[in-house]
Amino acid sequence: MPDTPSLKPVAEKLGARPGQRWHVKGGDLGWLRTEIEGRGATVVARLPASAHCLVYRVAVLADLDALTKLRPVIAPAGAIWVIWEKGRPALKEDHVRAAALGQGLVDVKVIRVSDTLSGLKLVIPVALRS
Repeated sequence: MPDTPSLKPVAEKLGARPGQRWHVKGGDLGWLRTEIEGRGATVVARLPASAHCLVYRVAVLADLDALTKLRPVIAPAGAIWVIWEKGRPALKEDHVRAAALGQGLVDVKVIRVSDTLSGLKLVIPVALRS
């Protein structure tokens, strides 16, 4: 569970809705899986062929290389939420944004996950969706 809960549940901020298929990868995010399922979405254990949304917890800059594998598995209008620890010069929002652009993704929203975690929503630009 996040260290200090916000007024709005994180799964709601992420946009979890009934009928969606999600995948959560990396870090201690069991609490988030529970929240997403509580909103009626399904969280699959294995990386699916097509997902409405992926949540990816990164700890070091090299973790962002996985965006290469994650981009092809999101639905055209899907998203990847990258979550990282705040206040670390070695891994900041700018690093996430640069890695996303390198994979043909753009950021459209940033959220406070907790006192120590931030999240950035990455999507395929509308002009590139099939």
